[in-house]
Amino acid sequence: MRTVYKIFLLLVFSFSFLVSFAASKVEADALYEKEQYHDAAAAYEAVLKSEGMAAEVYYNLGNCYYKLDEIPLAVLNYERAFLLDPGDADIRANLALARGKTVDKVVPPSEMFFVTWWRDLTNCMSMNTWAVVGIVSFVLMLLGVLIYIFVHQLVARKIGFYGAIVMLVIALIANLAALSQHLSQTHRDTAIILVPAVTVKSSPSETSTDLFLIHEGSKVEILDGSMKEWMEVKFEEGKQGWIPVSTLEVI
Repeated sequence: MRTVYKIFLLLVFSFSFLVSFAASKVEADALYEKEQYHDAAAAYEAVLKSEGMAAEVYYNLGNCYYKLDEIPLAVLNYERAFLLDPGDADIRANLALARGKTVDKVVPPSEMFFVTWWRDLTNCMSMNTWAVVGIVSFVLMLLGVLIYIFVHQLVARKIGFYGAIVMLVIALIANLAALSQHLSQTHRDTAIILVPAVTVKSSPSETSTDLFLIHEGSKVEILDGSMKEWMEVKFEEGKQGWIPVSTLEVI
């Protein structure tokens, strides 16, 4: 009886959460439709703070900042939306549009074709979608095994055998892709520059040598975030150095 009661409370809580999230987002969407972008951005920020992360909300927030011509914040929120749902075509398109308005035009270093292939494959769907694909393909694999064991017709046994192998491969790929996205979401090691420009230093000190200048909206990889006021970062084209923590925000 106690178990049933706990399940009931969980269902009630989940339903209340969904209703609250939907209502808050509807209010923010209404402000956006009225072109009240400052108020809409504040409303979307409040939704994220109270209800948690959601790709759709980050995307809409990025749209608000893009309309307000606050490109670094637009890039930041599009990147967060992309991290949660990399398969969404609208997120990809708007992120590329916002990046096109940044000062620093980066040409990423060349990489092995299979690295690019795996990243593109992993990002074609969200983590939750990959998880569903993994579960479905695993069930189908078990079905193929059962057909191979218990059905005596040769054609059916071949279909079951080879089908099980294919489903096993798909299940493995799906689980690896979901794991890759999970690691990206939990171990966030990239950031966006939010100040108009920052001088990258050779060491974590204002008196150290100036290396180069990077501008707002640029994406960097965090190499060392152990210090309180400085971070060692690597620019997308491979250059690296130290910048103040206050100049960036982690994606």
